[in-house]
Amino acid sequence: MEEIFKDVAGAVSLGCEFLAVLCVAIGAIKAAALCVGPLIKGSPGIAFKPPWIALAVWLMLALEFALAADIADTAVAPNWTDIGQLAAIAAIRTLLNFFLERDLDSMSETTAIAGIGAPATEA
Repeated sequence: MEEIFKDVAGAVSLGCEFLAVLCVAIGAIKAAALCVGPLIKGSPGIAFKPPWIALAVWLMLALEFALAADIADTAVAPNWTDIGQLAAIAAIRTLLNFFLERDLDSMSETTAIAGIGAPATEA
């Protein structure tokens, strides 16, 4: 029974790692695609905020999947070294996610105040 549980935990971990990499790839592609317009128009600067926000959202999701993969890896008979490593990894990823989310909220507020990306109102 323990062997089946190890196999399931391994599959869950691998699936979560795959999803984390997929999120990073999707975010990078989306951000790159959003950068093309301002580069072609020759108007960099504030135009790069939407790509940054798009990438940040996907990176936050990738961090969550990566943490889930680490938890699944240590779900089966962990030793104290595994638990310590998981705690360190979880703390680092949680801090990264916290600061990324804070920056994202700050960027969204700045963008909303500047009226960037706000829907046009009809007169």
